[in-house]
Amino acid sequence: MARIDESRAFIPVRIAVLTVSDTRSLADDKSGQTLADRITAAGHILAGRDIVSDDREKIRDTVLAWSRDKAVDVVITTGGTGFTGRDVTPEALEPIFEKRMDGFSEVFHRISYDKIGTSTIQSRATGGVVNATFVFVLPGSPGACKDAWDGIIEAQLDYRHMPCNFVEIMPRLDEHLRRGKSAP
Repeated sequence: MARIDESRAFIPVRIAVLTVSDTRSLADDKSGQTLADRITAAGHILAGRDIVSDDREKIRDTVLAWSRDKAVDVVITTGGTGFTGRDVTPEALEPIFEKRMDGFSEVFHRISYDKIGTSTIQSRATGGVVNATFVFVLPGSPGACKDAWDGIIEAQLDYRHMPCNFVEIMPRLDEHLRRGKSAP
C-alpha cells in the first residue's frame, strides 16, 4: 500500500503552472491559483506561472521553454482539454511527449468519475515527459485541478511517497540522452 516514509527527507520540486485560456487573467484565474496554492502549501517551489491563449504554438512554445529551463522540474497546464474548437492543449503537447503517461489519464478519470460521473469523459487530461520534465495536462476547472493534485500529483511529487514516486526518478529521465552523448 502507498505510504509516506517519514525517514526520508522531503525534497521540494520546482513547478511551473500554465493556464490556457482566451478569457482569463492572473487576477481571475481560479484554476491556476488553485494549483499555485497547493504547490506552495505542499512545500514545493512555484517556478513560474503564466497564461496563454488557446493557440497550439503558444502553448507548445511555453511548455518547451520551461522544459529546457533548469529551474523547472515539472509543468502543469490547466485548460483546453475539452472538445470545443478552441480546446487544443493535448494537440499542442502530445506530439512533443518523449514518453506518454497513460496511467495519469486513467487514474485522473477514475478519481473524476467518483465526483462527476460520466461527465469525466468530456476531459482529455493527459501527461508525459518533455525534455526530462514531467508535464501534466489538466482541465480548466478548479475542481479538476484539486482532484488531479490531491489525488495523484501531490503524492507522486513527494520523495517520501512509497513504494515509488516521480522525484526519485527525475535524475534519470534524460539518461538516454546522456548515454547517446557518451557513446562512441
